[in-house]
Amino acid sequence: MTATSASLARLYVGTSGWSYPSWKPGFYPADAKPADFLGHYAQRLRAVELNTTGYRLPAEGQFERWAAQTPPGFQFAPKLNAFRSTDVGTFEERVRLLGDRLGPVRALIGYARDEGLLSLLLGSIDPELRIAFDFRHGSWEGVETELPANAVRVDDLAAAAPFRYVRLREPPYDESALRGWADRLRPLLAEKVDVYVFFKHEDEPTAPAYAERLLELLA
Repeated sequence: MTATSASLARLYVGTSGWSYPSWKPGFYPADAKPADFLGHYAQRLRAVELNTTGYRLPAEGQFERWAAQTPPGFQFAPKLNAFRSTDVGTFEERVRLLGDRLGPVRALIGYARDEGLLSLLLGSIDPELRIAFDFRHGSWEGVETELPANAVRVDDLAAAAPFRYVRLREPPYDESALRGWADRLRPLLAEKVDVYVFFKHEDEPTAPAYAERLLELLA
């Protein structure tokens, strides 16, 4: 299968965060200021994981400023940390300020399997909002068969939902590894599935380099 221009429009590849001064000058211009990092990032990549929302929920204006610094078609994937007592309603209200830049929400769950917790979380979020569950406890194994159409499990390429969410956490990724991932993702794009891929941040700007190379392989 080959990827077409239409299918590549469904491909969102990026990194876990963008605010890294150590990415100068390898990815950001040497004279770039931290306030300008996101704008530079969004010129080259179409998506980013927004991890700060899993620790402290920024004020409304911050989400609006982030959205304003990115072009149409860019996507943020905010983190919802179920370890914390964040009010889900407030979380959704804030992240929706990203407007059409809002991508899937990654919901981190470290507890042992709890059907009540899952039902509460799903029932508290608008079913139109995409959720990628990042289960960190082995007892959740197999739960993907019970997820609704707007939800997937992170790294589950066989999900039934119209999108996939992949986190590549084990660098380095050589050419062979990246070609292997391109081969896995290409059929999904051909089937009109939205694909989100995020590389792990490192001090050196290897993550954005991997992201750009994967895009080249799929182009």
